[in-house]
Amino acid sequence: MQEALELWREGHYFEAHEALEALWRRAEGEERRFLQGLILLAAALHQRSQGRTGLRNLRKAEARLEGLPSPYLGVDWKPLLLEARRRLGA
Repeated sequence: MQEALELWREGHYFEAHEALEALWRRAEGEERRFLQGLILLAAALHQRSQGRTGLRNLRKAEARLEGLPSPYLGVDWKPLLLEARRRLGA
């Protein structure tokens, strides 16, 4: 998880997405939902860096993360969501 978050902080959203996906494949239940939310946020930010809006993935991420505590699994995800909203103009 730390590797993915470091990639995120460096602005390497596609690579963060890939690192999170490896964890997601092994996860179950609520943890899987949480990881999918982060993956969707990373995808939205990557799309934005490619000149697309990323808003569809942002909305899907919000739906996955809704109701989960922050921090969750040691990740304070709410600032990540706020960052994504700001960067996407949402």
